[in-house]
Amino acid sequence: MRNSNREGGTVITGIFITFEGIDGSGKSTQLALLRQHMEELGRTVTVVREPGGTVLSEKVRTLLLDHRSMDLCERAEALLFSTARAQLVYELIIPALERGEVVLCDRYAESTIAYQGYGRELPLEEIITLQEFATSHLHPNLKVLLDLDVDVAAARLLGSFADRMESAGLAFQERVRQGYLQMSQAAPNEWLVVNGSQPKEKIAEEVRSFIEQNIFKGS
Repeated sequence: MRNSNREGGTVITGIFITFEGIDGSGKSTQLALLRQHMEELGRTVTVVREPGGTVLSEKVRTLLLDHRSMDLCERAEALLFSTARAQLVYELIIPALERGEVVLCDRYAESTIAYQGYGRELPLEEIITLQEFATSHLHPNLKVLLDLDVDVAAARLLGSFADRMESAGLAFQERVRQGYLQMSQAAPNEWLVVNGSQPKEKIAEEVRSFIEQNIFKGS
């Protein structure tokens, strides 16, 4: 992977794959299916979600998604997501990669770029710089984007409890979606963009096939 060590420490030999997309795009489902597939192949898999995964990060998650935090300013929101991410990277992700494991992450730095940069319309360069600092420049081997029309995604979420971010409205979600598409188009070698409206089994097969041919090729 692009980053070979933790600030000069142990060499990273694992594989890091992240799942991105707007709320309701099916990230969690596809991550679970890929985890099952990887474990059936005998690989050791660590699964993490953002924000969350550590004691500190879960506390930040509660604060960020709670409707009682509606007065949270946009810059504070971006900093809190990045704080949770920094702790997760340090405490769980890098150690697992140093052990040679496959790490599957439900959202990562690109989520903050999409949601707070494009969605909240904060300065993109500043948000990107913040993510590089928070992650110690740790980049995934692959970013899987499940692209889905915002109306379809919203319909999927009907009847479920909507957290603070999910309640931001369709215009916000559309800005986020377009942000993801712009990032993937700017760096196509780093992304796998999948039509999220397909049956989950077809999506899973597309993801597995790409990973086997491009990430684990020859391993």
